[in-house]
Amino acid sequence: MTTTYTFLGKGGTGKTTIAFATAKRYASQGKKVLFVGQEPASTLSLILGTDISSKPTEIDSNLKAVNIQAASLLESGWEELKKLEAEYIRTPFFKKVYGQELGVLPGVEGILTINVMRGYSASGEYDVIIYDGTGDKETLRLLGSAEVMSWYIRRFRQVILDSDLYKAISPFVQPVSSAILNVDWTGDNFSQPTAKMNELLDNAKATIADPNRVAAYLVTTDDKAAIATARYLWGSAQQVNLTVGGVILNQADLVDNITAESSPITAEFAPLSVAPVPRRSTEDWKPLIDALPDFSQAVKAPKPIIIDIEKSQVSLFLPSFDKKQIALTTNGPEVTIEAGDQRRNILLPPPLNGKPVTGAKFQNDYLIISF
Repeated sequence: MTTTYTFLGKGGTGKTTIAFATAKRYASQGKKVLFVGQEPASTLSLILGTDISSKPTEIDSNLKAVNIQAASLLESGWEELKKLEAEYIRTPFFKKVYGQELGVLPGVEGILTINVMRGYSASGEYDVIIYDGTGDKETLRLLGSAEVMSWYIRRFRQVILDSDLYKAISPFVQPVSSAILNVDWTGDNFSQPTAKMNELLDNAKATIADPNRVAAYLVTTDDKAAIATARYLWGSAQQVNLTVGGVILNQADLVDNITAESSPITAEFAPLSVAPVPRRSTEDWKPLIDALPDFSQAVKAPKPIIIDIEKSQVSLFLPSFDKKQIALTTNGPEVTIEAGDQRRNILLPPPLNGKPVTGAKFQNDYLIISF
């Protein structure tokens, strides 16, 4: 099983340096590690001390690095799309369009990135993947894309089936579609082409929700803006069901004996552990690597969501938000939670499906919803 770690925080707090130090630590322990970066290749090459490309390149014992480039991902992704097209379309029309000709549309880069990350994880070649993304809301949107896409499929598939337009045109569409497509588009089989997509999305959601497989760590300095950003990202991460395992206080002045217990930052992020690490001022990575936390302890961090069927309750961990910033709406089997600029749609389990909300309270950073 591959474990993926990523780092969240304000720009300039040293996320890339922390990410690479983490990769070096796991590689030194004999783990097979892949460092995935999205910085410009020249910047990553400077930090890593060697040139890297869009294909995994060995840079040290047990350690490979790759630079994600949207254009090359789009090209390879386009070839996969044409294979799917050939599976369902009797007369493919994408085959004359080449990936090299395509431009990257806004939002597509995230989808391409999550797809290639899935491929690296599923390959079985790596024990640990360190994803050095932007470390901000864009990273969270990327990790939450499976949840969002799943909601769109759930909601709009039924909207289409229930629409008067679909009922009116389906008798005419079916003969035409069966002549062109290799699938049956009647109501009973409407989900055939999306079955594979739903399976991929369900697997992706399960992976993100499992701290043994994916976890994030906050990186901050003692700068007030950096702390505020880290706290905001901590709360926002819960909305995509991502476990935040702890906090790394970068560039800490350890000469003054700053510890996790004595740092005033500890109170800002309780109950998470805070690991102070020194500034890397030379090519010696060892002091920084030795100060890093035990990342395997992420499983002990508060879970983003707890569903207690016996108590008919759903508890959402939403640190850094207060009740005035949270909105709750229900729609059939789903509950929608808005916190900040993040929205999450929770599909309730069958025992709670259809039950009305009888109460909601915000207590100890948890939104507790009763049914």
